[in-house]
Amino acid sequence: MAILVDGNTKVLCQGITGSTGAFHTKGCLDYGTRMAGGVTPGKGGTKDAHGLPIFDTVRDAVDQTGAEATMIFVPPPFAADAILEAAGAGVQVICAITEGIPVQDMVRVKAMLRDRPGSVLIGPNCPGIITPGRRISGEGPDSVFEGGCKIGIMPGYIHTAKADASTGKAVGVISRSGTLTYEAVWQTSVLGIGQTTCVGIGGDPVRGTGFIDLLERFESDPETDGMVMIGEIGGTDEIEAGHWIKEHATKPVAAFIAGRTAPPGKRMGHAGAIIGGAEDTADAKIAALHECGIAVAESPADLGITMAAALGLEVDA
Repeated sequence: MAILVDGNTKVLCQGITGSTGAFHTKGCLDYGTRMAGGVTPGKGGTKDAHGLPIFDTVRDAVDQTGAEATMIFVPPPFAADAILEAAGAGVQVICAITEGIPVQDMVRVKAMLRDRPGSVLIGPNCPGIITPGRRISGEGPDSVFEGGCKIGIMPGYIHTAKADASTGKAVGVISRSGTLTYEAVWQTSVLGIGQTTCVGIGGDPVRGTGFIDLLERFESDPETDGMVMIGEIGGTDEIEAGHWIKEHATKPVAAFIAGRTAPPGKRMGHAGAIIGGAEDTADAKIAALHECGIAVAESPADLGITMAAALGLEVDA
């Protein structure tokens, strides 16, 4: 099982003819994702370097390929319209990888998506989503997988399907940080823990899917044995998620909050990583999560062993 995407999901790339879109389309194809085609206005009727059909509009692409998901590599000034075009065409999972979308544009997108509950937006400014496939050959970057779905920019080979996990356990990963997503994945994989689905929700102040929606999905997924939640300074989403976990979660959760040394008022990396009040700090969030009974890693290097301990597994530190 997985959440949102699986090995049967058909995926589009909006911005497929740009250098970044083309590069990551190849990466998704190589992983085994069912890439159905791409969208670049004015280039409909042609094909990309991999023989994928290109369409002028998302509606044309969906009608002709049956695509259910999309990844967006459209430049920031046009990315909001690309998100809304995908939602208007009935795309179920929209991954906006683009960084630097104006906040005003995302406010408009969020308001309009409320009328389209059938579309789930991941991002923007995120690595995407992956449901790991089963490894069938190779090692490291040369690994070959089947039955998985990678939408975005994450390195697929570090992920482990539950079927390949030596412990028989798998966790869901939710993170505001792309690189810390990969760190959590690598550490759990090394410890023999798989991942059902990993979602990078993005580091912008206004974004699509948040912690609680994904925690609910993982809580309901019978194959997910626990959850890793990675947050950072800025906003109160992690505190709200902690209260939800305390009241509703039956599965163990391991967390990490980045930005402990960040000074107030200074943005650190992500557009949303800025301390604006007492509850925005890393220490405030860590304290709140502890009060909710959640295991919090002191260092990003401890993410794997913290999750393993929460699952009741004995591992070498």
